[in-house]
Amino acid sequence: PTPGRGRGPGPPPGPLQARLRTLLPKDRRRPPAQELVVSDAPNGTVSFLPLEQSPEGEWRVKQGNIYQLKLAHLHGDDWSLSVLSPSPENYISDGIIYPKTTWLGNELLAKLVKWSRETPKCDFKNTLSLISVARYNNIYQNLKEKYKEIVKIWPEVTDPQKFVYEDVAIAAYLLILWEDERAAKGLSRKQSFVDLGCGNGLLVHILSSEGHPGKGIDVRRRKIWDMYGPQTHLEECAVSPNDLYPAADWLIGNHSDELTPWIPVVAARSSYSCCYFVLPCCFFDFHGKYNRKQSKKTQYREYLDFVTEVGLICGFNVEEDCLRIPSTKRVCLIGKSRTYLTTQSAALDDQRIRYINSRRCCSVTVPGEVEGLCQSERRLAANPSVGLGAGREVLENADVERALISGFQPRRKERVRNCTALPQDFVDGVVMKVAGLLLSGLQDLSETSGAWSRGESLTLSEIAAHLNEDTLKRLRNECGGLQTLLRNKHQVFEVVSGRVHIRDWREEKLSSRKKPGMTKTHLCWFDMHHPHGCPLTSECCSYAHGIKELRPHQHMPKKSQAKC
Repeated sequence: PTPGRGRGPGPPPGPLQARLRTLLPKDRRRPPAQELVVSDAPNGTVSFLPLEQSPEGEWRVKQGNIYQLKLAHLHGDDWSLSVLSPSPENYISDGIIYPKTTWLGNELLAKLVKWSRETPKCDFKNTLSLISVARYNNIYQNLKEKYKEIVKIWPEVTDPQKFVYEDVAIAAYLLILWEDERAAKGLSRKQSFVDLGCGNGLLVHILSSEGHPGKGIDVRRRKIWDMYGPQTHLEECAVSPNDLYPAADWLIGNHSDELTPWIPVVAARSSYSCCYFVLPCCFFDFHGKYNRKQSKKTQYREYLDFVTEVGLICGFNVEEDCLRIPSTKRVCLIGKSRTYLTTQSAALDDQRIRYINSRRCCSVTVPGEVEGLCQSERRLAANPSVGLGAGREVLENADVERALISGFQPRRKERVRNCTALPQDFVDGVVMKVAGLLLSGLQDLSETSGAWSRGESLTLSEIAAHLNEDTLKRLRNECGGLQTLLRNKHQVFEVVSGRVHIRDWREEKLSSRKKPGMTKTHLCWFDMHHPHGCPLTSECCSYAHGIKELRPHQHMPKKSQAKC
């Protein structure tokens, strides 16, 4: 096997088996290391011999850092697993290339015992089976360092640790895949792309920043879009299967939901050279939710097989790989070459239409309209060349576009219903009304007393009883209603267990206050409206005490944006 990949059938079973491995440290400042692994199956041992290179260029075993795993049979079903070192007093650990002895004894042994008890599953390929692991490791670490600042300024409610590093990993994979494609085809121009259902747009931003022309399309704009800069092209609109992209080299579907099965179709119809990359997540068919059919497979495996079948029907050679990302849905499907000639494109259009129509009987939301077609279309997937001419007379004059999307319900532009789209004067009116209720019992205190009070607390239902019917009706049309509006006004209110309080900023932890550069960008509500003013001094308050203190909201500098 290739050093460092740990793959391949290996030598035939025997008393001793040796394998040379290349260890790739996550720290880019450390060079790769070589290690010889010797397996002695009859004696139940695996020995790890680290190699070091002398100044003269000769390789030799680093004697002090040898360690061994030993499996021994005790009696009956009892076994023992131990880690041994011939000279533990000379073992030098750096925690990177050479593991710590505490990790070997406490964590590694526990993991090995756990894995030995699990039933091995062979549903998926090895991770990163289509690209070089060494190159991936290098590019991933470079991208991770380059775009790590995005984690700190992530404005979305989603977890930045997961979404940022997941998109960094996907970008690293695509960059290597595309680099290999350019080398194989003798191309110098970097591939163009369109990301359908791009979500937060980070993948588009990274690929564009790395020199690949492209754009992302999603039905809903995200806050972070404004932070990427003009070099990242993102469009807010619905995507239809009739939308074609003849200028794009690749179509990307990264957790693209109901668009996932359509992406091979759109790629095939866009141009003969158009390729696709999909990372399926939620289970959708062409006309609704995917209807599971086989109990012997996991739903995920069955859905992957379905999306693979779509690619085969569309005339692609479909390849499967497993990404190294923090997600349970990490199998990608790639179509980058065709199974037919350009002269057969018209026949393939018929085949695609018949297959898509046949899936109506396989969808949850749409009842079967084309009975008896499912079995025949499965034969097409098994042998895409079969049926290229079948049905030509029937579909000769068909409206291809109408036939393709019949029954498809594209996701419409989402209406924002979290109270953020309500008119500002309406929101301000509700805030002042609720604040007045909470502070109504507040007694005037002398300026010399120095006391500050947050007033009383009321339940949401008690507050709602004081609002007029028009206001309540308007709030009912929003997700979360009154509670969402009050929580959005985080500066003023605190909602805990259904009770509403005026927030006392003296009790807030420093970590919850605004970061430097984000302070004094809004006026302090307490300084303007609370009978006792703000409980904090102007120096300690994150909000502006008067117009003179107001500062413009600071976006990231363009130089920093290019790095994120």
